[in-house]
Amino acid sequence: MGLIGNEGMLGATLALGHKNAPIEYVVKGAGSALSMESIVFQQCMVNSPVFEKLIHNYLYFIMLQSLQTGACNNFHEVQKRLPRLLLLIQDRVQSNHFYCTHRLLATMLGVRRSAVTISASALQQKGFIRYNRGHIQVTSRQGLMKASCSCYLSAINIYQKTLNTP
Repeated sequence: MGLIGNEGMLGATLALGHKNAPIEYVVKGAGSALSMESIVFQQCMVNSPVFEKLIHNYLYFIMLQSLQTGACNNFHEVQKRLPRLLLLIQDRVQSNHFYCTHRLLATMLGVRRSAVTISASALQQKGFIRYNRGHIQVTSRQGLMKASCSCYLSAINIYQKTLNTP
């Protein structure tokens, strides 16, 4: 499971020489996206060292993010992982409102839907979120940050160190 917002892209594996990725991608948010032909992407990699470095930094970010998520899923309870995931989604959609069902959250967290329902109910009772039939509103980002495991701040640090460097 991974999240991609305006900081990323699908198809970055082209930079590694792989035209096909054995991954299923699902778009769950509204918005616009840009696209380019793979040959144009590869030409940009050859002709622009800055573009090549940006793509390599992004691939490094994805690798570190995957390792962080794996460790988080292994060591932290759902009650800490759900706030982390909600914060990451909020960062990607850049809004306090988004649509995400308990089933999808459960899939993303690798847990049963009932575990998400219990954890989301606790977050709602604390006033950190409001949700109804997949519509989620973050009402206290600070509350979610306090409820989250330390992996959210680690994810932010990874992002800043790998994608915000020239």
